[in-house]
Amino acid sequence: MAKIADHLSIEELEERFRASKDAVEARHVQAIWLLAKGRTCAEVADLLAFVPRWVELLAARYNAAGPEALGDLRRRNGRAATILTTEVLAALAERLKRPPDDGGLWTGRKAAAVMAALLGVKEIHPQRGWDALKKLEWSIQVPRPRNPAAATEEEREVFKKNSPPQSPKRRRPTRISRSRSGRPTSIASA
Repeated sequence: MAKIADHLSIEELEERFRASKDAVEARHVQAIWLLAKGRTCAEVADLLAFVPRWVELLAARYNAAGPEALGDLRRRNGRAATILTTEVLAALAERLKRPPDDGGLWTGRKAAAVMAALLGVKEIHPQRGWDALKKLEWSIQVPRPRNPAAATEEEREVFKKNSPPQSPKRRRPTRISRSRSGRPTSIASA
């Protein structure tokens, strides 16, 4: 039986377990709650489909740091954003008010190039430029297609001339009847 520190009472642990919205945290709190009620590490591991060693580690984490040590701690181990900061996004939003240097429409690659110049680095991956455009609530922009009926006769002739030839009509497949080379067999047992 594991010794559990008195950070929370058994009732508080139960309440926290039942109120938890995060599944990982709920299972961790449930493990500590069951240990605090007097269950062994092996019993708790069996009930929650954990390895006994993991239950021991959870108990040690809880005893050392309290309830904050429970749950998925990987969610809080990242770094703060270094590229998509509010300053960079504000400067990019200001730059997006003018057309790109090479004309055309803004793309993730063009936005990444502007961000690289703002940050003083050689280049930034185009995906980060696309992420910045999405954060600024930009969407994919594509020119609207023209109506084919609006083309002149010369434009239609050029289109027909440059278009690939149509594929020939497909022939219907030949029907194949089943083989009659041997006597029929039965799969039923005799």
